[in-house]
Amino acid sequence: MRTAIITGGTGAIGAALVEEFAADYDVVFTYHKNKEAADTLAEKFRATPVKCDLAQPEDLRRLGEYADECRLLVNNAGISLIKPINDVTDEEWQSMTDIDLSAVFLLTRDISRGMIRRKNGCIINISSVWGVYGASCEVAYSAAKAGVIGFTKALAKELGPSGIRVNCIAPGVIESPMNAHLNSDEMRELIDATPLMRIGKPHHIAHAARFFEQNDFTTGQVLGVDGGFC
Repeated sequence: MRTAIITGGTGAIGAALVEEFAADYDVVFTYHKNKEAADTLAEKFRATPVKCDLAQPEDLRRLGEYADECRLLVNNAGISLIKPINDVTDEEWQSMTDIDLSAVFLLTRDISRGMIRRKNGCIINISSVWGVYGASCEVAYSAAKAGVIGFTKALAKELGPSGIRVNCIAPGVIESPMNAHLNSDEMRELIDATPLMRIGKPHHIAHAARFFEQNDFTTGQVLGVDGGFC
Protein backbone atom coordinates (compact mmCIF):
# COMPACT_ATOMS: atom_id res chain seq x y z
CA MET A 1 0.00 0.00 0.00
CA ARG A 2 1.06 3.59 -0.55
CA THR A 3 2.47 5.62 2.34
CA ALA A 4 1.15 8.96 3.59
CA ILE A 5 3.13 11.13 5.99
CA ILE A 6 1.15 13.49 8.21
CA THR A 7 2.89 15.78 10.67
CA GLY A 8 1.24 16.71 13.96
CA GLY A 9 -0.98 13.65 13.98
CA THR A 10 -2.11 13.92 17.58
CA GLY A 11 -3.60 17.40 17.20
CA ALA A 12 -7.29 17.82 16.46
CA ILE A 13 -6.80 18.43 12.74
CA GLY A 14 -3.95 15.93 12.52
CA ALA A 15 -6.06 13.13 14.02
CA ALA A 16 -8.84 13.92 11.53
CA LEU A 17 -6.31 13.70 8.69
CA VAL A 18 -5.03 10.34 9.94
CA GLU A 19 -8.60 9.04 10.07
CA GLU A 20 -9.36 10.40 6.60
CA PHE A 21 -6.48 8.64 4.86
CA ALA A 22 -5.93 5.51 6.96
CA ALA A 23 -8.13 3.32 4.76
CA ASP A 24 -6.18 4.12 1.60
CA TYR A 25 -2.61 4.57 2.82
CA ASP A 26 -0.10 3.23 5.27
CA VAL A 27 -0.17 6.36 7.41
CA VAL A 28 2.96 7.53 9.19
CA PHE A 29 2.30 10.44 11.54
CA THR A 30 4.51 12.51 13.78
CA TYR A 31 3.93 13.51 17.36
CA HIS A 32 6.06 15.47 19.80
CA LYS A 33 5.13 14.78 23.43
CA ASN A 34 1.72 13.12 23.61
CA LYS A 35 2.73 9.46 23.39
CA GLU A 36 -0.52 8.22 24.89
CA ALA A 37 -2.59 9.95 22.20
CA ALA A 38 -0.16 8.73 19.53
CA ASP A 39 -0.44 5.13 20.69
CA THR A 40 -4.24 5.33 20.76
CA LEU A 41 -4.35 6.80 17.25
CA ALA A 42 -1.88 4.23 15.95
CA GLU A 43 -3.89 1.32 17.32
CA LYS A 44 -7.23 2.65 16.10
CA PHE A 45 -6.11 3.28 12.53
CA ARG A 46 -3.15 0.87 12.22
CA ALA A 47 -0.89 3.86 11.65
CA THR A 48 2.79 4.31 12.49
CA PRO A 49 3.68 7.01 15.04
CA VAL A 50 7.09 8.69 14.87
CA LYS A 51 8.26 10.87 17.77
CA CYS A 52 9.62 14.01 16.18
CA ASP A 53 10.60 17.50 17.29
CA LEU A 54 10.00 19.49 14.13
CA ALA A 55 12.40 22.18 15.30
CA GLN A 56 15.24 19.65 15.08
CA PRO A 57 16.41 18.92 11.50
CA GLU A 58 17.93 15.61 12.59
CA ASP A 59 14.49 14.41 13.72
CA LEU A 60 12.99 15.40 10.39
CA ARG A 61 15.71 13.56 8.50
CA ARG A 62 14.58 10.30 10.10
CA LEU A 63 11.36 10.56 8.12
CA GLY A 64 13.44 10.35 4.95
CA GLU A 65 13.37 6.57 5.21
CA TYR A 66 9.77 6.72 3.96
CA ALA A 67 10.60 8.84 0.90
CA ASP A 68 10.57 5.94 -1.56
CA GLU A 69 7.06 4.87 -0.57
CA CYS A 70 5.48 8.24 0.21
CA ARG A 71 2.74 9.28 -2.22
CA LEU A 72 1.09 11.85 0.05
CA LEU A 73 2.70 14.38 2.38
CA VAL A 74 0.57 16.60 4.62
CA ASN A 75 2.52 19.30 6.46
CA ASN A 76 0.03 19.92 9.23
CA ALA A 77 1.95 20.46 12.48
CA GLY A 78 2.28 23.95 13.84
CA ILE A 79 2.33 26.18 16.89
CA SER A 80 0.71 29.55 17.54
CA LEU A 81 1.71 32.66 19.46
CA ILE A 82 -0.36 35.66 20.53
CA LYS A 83 1.80 38.59 21.59
CA PRO A 84 2.43 42.18 20.51
CA ILE A 85 5.52 42.30 18.30
CA ASN A 86 7.56 44.15 20.94
CA ASP A 87 6.99 41.30 23.40
CA VAL A 88 8.04 38.51 21.04
CA THR A 89 11.45 37.21 22.03
CA ASP A 90 14.18 36.09 19.65
CA GLU A 91 13.65 32.53 20.88
CA GLU A 92 9.89 32.64 20.24
CA TRP A 93 10.40 34.00 16.74
CA GLN A 94 12.95 31.30 16.00
CA SER A 95 10.72 28.55 17.36
CA MET A 96 7.77 29.79 15.30
CA THR A 97 9.71 29.91 12.05
CA ASP A 98 11.47 26.60 12.79
CA ILE A 99 8.25 24.65 13.33
CA ASP A 100 5.68 26.42 11.16
CA LEU A 101 7.87 27.17 8.14
CA SER A 102 11.35 25.66 8.14
CA ALA A 103 10.07 22.17 8.99
CA VAL A 104 7.73 22.36 5.99
CA PHE A 105 10.67 23.21 3.74
CA LEU A 106 13.05 20.60 5.16
CA LEU A 107 10.62 17.69 5.21
CA THR A 108 9.21 18.49 1.78
CA ARG A 109 12.71 18.76 0.34
CA ASP A 110 13.58 15.27 1.56
CA ILE A 111 10.30 13.53 0.76
CA SER A 112 9.86 15.14 -2.66
CA ARG A 113 13.01 13.45 -3.93
CA GLY A 114 11.18 10.12 -4.10
CA MET A 115 8.15 11.75 -5.70
CA ILE A 116 10.33 13.33 -8.37
CA ARG A 117 11.92 9.98 -9.19
CA ARG A 118 8.47 8.40 -9.56
CA LYS A 119 6.97 11.41 -11.36
CA ASN A 120 4.00 11.30 -9.01
CA GLY A 121 2.95 12.67 -5.65
CA CYS A 122 0.70 15.00 -3.69
CA ILE A 123 1.82 17.56 -1.12
CA ILE A 124 -0.70 19.42 1.04
CA ASN A 125 0.38 22.24 3.34
CA ILE A 126 -1.77 23.54 6.18
CA SER A 127 -1.50 27.31 6.51
CA SER A 128 -4.07 29.56 8.20
CA VAL A 129 -6.54 32.31 7.46
CA TRP A 130 -4.05 34.55 9.29
CA GLY A 131 -1.47 33.68 6.65
CA VAL A 132 -3.87 35.21 4.12
CA TYR A 133 -5.16 38.26 6.03
CA GLY A 134 -2.74 38.69 8.93
CA ALA A 135 -3.75 39.12 12.55
CA SER A 136 -2.95 41.80 15.09
CA CYS A 137 -0.71 40.48 17.89
CA GLU A 138 0.01 37.37 15.83
CA VAL A 139 2.73 38.77 13.60
CA ALA A 140 5.11 35.82 13.99
CA TYR A 141 2.40 33.25 13.33
CA SER A 142 0.92 35.20 10.42
CA ALA A 143 4.34 35.63 8.83
CA ALA A 144 5.20 31.94 9.09
CA LYS A 145 1.84 30.86 7.69
CA ALA A 146 2.09 33.40 4.86
CA GLY A 147 5.47 31.84 4.10
CA VAL A 148 3.78 28.45 3.77
CA ILE A 149 1.46 29.93 1.14
CA GLY A 150 4.34 31.40 -0.86
CA PHE A 151 6.23 28.12 -0.54
CA THR A 152 3.20 26.23 -1.87
CA LYS A 153 2.71 28.44 -4.92
CA ALA A 154 6.38 28.39 -5.88
CA LEU A 155 6.82 24.66 -5.35
CA ALA A 156 3.72 23.86 -7.40
CA LYS A 157 5.37 25.54 -10.39
CA GLU A 158 8.69 23.78 -9.76
CA LEU A 159 7.31 20.27 -9.27
CA GLY A 160 4.40 20.40 -11.71
CA PRO A 161 6.50 19.12 -14.64
CA SER A 162 7.34 16.09 -12.48
CA GLY A 163 3.66 15.26 -12.03
CA ILE A 164 3.58 16.40 -8.40
CA ARG A 165 0.73 18.53 -7.10
CA VAL A 166 1.27 21.03 -4.28
CA ASN A 167 -1.68 22.75 -2.62
CA CYS A 168 -2.51 24.59 0.57
CA ILE A 169 -5.42 24.76 3.00
CA ALA A 170 -6.00 27.94 5.01
CA PRO A 171 -8.27 27.02 7.92
CA GLY A 172 -10.35 29.61 9.69
CA VAL A 173 -11.34 29.17 13.33
CA ILE A 174 -11.43 25.43 13.97
CA GLU A 175 -12.54 23.65 17.12
CA SER A 176 -9.22 22.52 18.55
CA PRO A 177 -7.01 22.84 21.63
CA MET A 178 -5.01 25.53 19.77
CA ASN A 179 -7.98 27.84 20.28
CA ALA A 180 -8.66 26.81 23.88
CA HIS A 181 -7.00 29.99 25.17
CA LEU A 182 -9.73 32.17 23.67
CA ASN A 183 -12.36 33.41 26.11
CA SER A 184 -16.05 33.54 25.25
CA ASP A 185 -15.96 37.17 24.12
CA GLU A 186 -12.99 36.54 21.82
CA MET A 187 -14.66 33.45 20.38
CA ARG A 188 -17.89 35.36 19.82
CA GLU A 189 -15.99 38.08 17.98
CA LEU A 190 -14.47 35.50 15.64
CA ILE A 191 -17.83 33.83 15.07
CA ASP A 192 -19.40 37.20 14.28
CA ALA A 193 -16.67 37.75 11.65
CA THR A 194 -17.57 34.40 10.04
CA PRO A 195 -20.55 34.62 7.68
CA LEU A 196 -21.64 31.05 8.51
CA MET A 197 -21.79 32.16 12.16
CA ARG A 198 -20.03 29.10 13.55
CA ILE A 199 -16.57 27.66 13.90
CA GLY A 200 -15.28 24.77 11.85
CA LYS A 201 -14.58 21.18 12.82
CA PRO A 202 -11.38 19.21 12.18
CA HIS A 203 -13.15 17.01 9.65
CA HIS A 204 -13.78 20.06 7.45
CA ILE A 205 -10.01 20.35 6.96
CA ALA A 206 -9.62 16.61 6.40
CA HIS A 207 -12.31 16.68 3.70
CA ALA A 208 -10.54 19.57 1.97
CA ALA A 209 -7.32 17.56 2.03
CA ARG A 210 -9.17 14.64 0.44
CA PHE A 211 -10.28 16.92 -2.39
CA PHE A 212 -6.70 17.92 -3.12
CA GLU A 213 -5.56 14.30 -2.88
CA GLN A 214 -8.18 13.13 -5.39
CA ASN A 215 -8.25 15.98 -7.93
CA ASP A 216 -5.28 15.43 -10.22
CA PHE A 217 -5.72 18.70 -12.12
CA THR A 218 -5.44 21.05 -9.17
CA THR A 219 -2.14 22.50 -8.03
CA GLY A 220 -0.76 25.75 -6.61
CA GLN A 221 -4.06 26.56 -4.93
CA VAL A 222 -4.90 27.99 -1.50
CA LEU A 223 -8.29 26.82 -0.28
CA GLY A 224 -9.85 28.81 2.53
CA VAL A 225 -11.86 26.50 4.76
CA ASP A 226 -13.04 29.32 6.95
CA GLY A 227 -16.81 29.76 6.84
CA GLY A 228 -16.34 32.87 4.70
CA PHE A 229 -14.10 34.64 7.24
CA CYS A 230 -12.53 37.83 5.94
